Amino acid sequence: MAPPSSIVSKLKVQLKLSISRLRMVQQKDSALAKQQRRAMAQLLEAGKVESARIRVENIIRSDITTELHEMLELYCELLLARSQLLDPPSSPYSSPNPHGIPPLDPALEEAVRSLIYAAPRTEVKELHAARALLIEKFGKDVALASMEGEGVAERVLSKLKIATPSPDLVAAYLAEIARFYGVPFGEDDDPASATTDNADDDGEEGGGNGGGGIGELAEPAKALEPPLEAATPPRLLGGPQSPLRITPPSPRTDNVAPKLRLPGATTAGTAGTGPANAASGGPGGKIPDVDELARRFAQLKR
Repeated sequence: MAPPSSIVSKLKVQLKLSISRLRMVQQKDSALAKQQRRAMAQLLEAGKVESARIRVENIIRSDITTELHEMLELYCELLLARSQLLDPPSSPYSSPNPHGIPPLDPALEEAVRSLIYAAPRTEVKELHAARALLIEKFGKDVALASMEGEGVAERVLSKLKIATPSPDLVAAYLAEIARFYGVPFGEDDDPASATTDNADDDGEEGGGNGGGGIGELAEPAKALEPPLEAATPPRLLGGPQSPLRITPPSPRTDNVAPKLRLPGATTAGTAGTGPANAASGGPGGKIPDVDELARRFAQLKR
C-alpha cells in the first residue's frame, strides 16, 4: 500500500484535473443546449408541438447532467480546500485501525461519498481516477456503503435518478423557450381569445338585434385597453440611470423561470407600491428630473 502522503498528493492532482475537465464539459454542454433550444423554438413556430414535447426531454436530461457536474465540481473544490483533513497528523489518543485506514472526517464525508457514488455514472476519466484514490485512501467498506447511497447528498441522488420528466416540467420548458425566442405557444389556453370567441357566439345568437351584437363585442375590447396602457414602461429616458446592472439567476430544472428579487423590495399587494414609492428613488432619495438638474446647473454658473 502506498504511503498516505503519496495518495493525498496524487489525489490533489486528480482533483484539480477533474475540476478543469468538468468546467470544459459544462461549457460544451451549455453551447449545445443553446442550439437545441433554438431548434425547439423552430419546431414550435412550425406548429410541431408534439415533436417538440418529445425532443425537449433531451434538453431536460442535458440540463440535469450539467447541474450534476456543477455539484461534483464543488465537491472537488471542497476536498482541495480541506486537504489537510485528508492526511491528519497521528494522535496518541486516536483508536488504532488494524488495517491502517484512517477514519473518514465528518467534514469530508458528504463530498467523499458523493464522489464515490456519482463518478462511475459520468464520462470524466479524471474523476474516475480521483474516485479510485479515495477508495484506496478510506477503504472498501466506505466505498460499498457509498455505492448503496449511505451518506450521499440527496441532491446528487435526485439528479442520478432515471425517470421520465413530468408533463408539467416539459410544458414549463416549452413555455420558457417560446417566451425567450418570441414564439407563440399555448394560445388555445389564452383566456382573452376564449372571451372573444364567447362574445362572437353571443352576437350570433342575438340574431334579431344587430346593434346589440356590436355592443357586446366592443365591451371585451375595452376591457383589454387598461392592461396595455399599464404595460408601457415609464418615461425616464432623460433622467439619470443607475450604472448598476444585476444579472438575473439562470434557469434550472427545479426552477425554469427564476425571478430576480432585490433586497428591500416590497412584494405585490403590500404597502409602499405605486408611483410615490417609485419616485422616492430608494435609499438614495428622490431622483431629480431634467428641469431640476437644469436649475441646479444654472445656479452653479452664477
